[in-house]
Amino acid sequence: MQKDQIIETINQLLIEEFEIEEEQLQADENLMETLEIDSLDLVDLVVIIEKNFGFKVVPEEMTEIATLQDFYDFVTERAK
Repeated sequence: MQKDQIIETINQLLIEEFEIEEEQLQADENLMETLEIDSLDLVDLVVIIEKNFGFKVVPEEMTEIATLQDFYDFVTERAK
């Protein structure tokens, strides 16, 4: 899967699961604030990523993700 496809898939999942508008998905925006998620929602996000991209996420890895771009990069690196 190519990076553009991964980003498109992530955006679609975020729109569906967190009921946000596509316009809110700006790469330099803060992930937690944009999605308005708490720690329980973060667990849901991890499950969604594992299910759709086929790799396990270690919770500690998520602590370094601040922006949507960080999140895109994180998934792209591991989904190879």
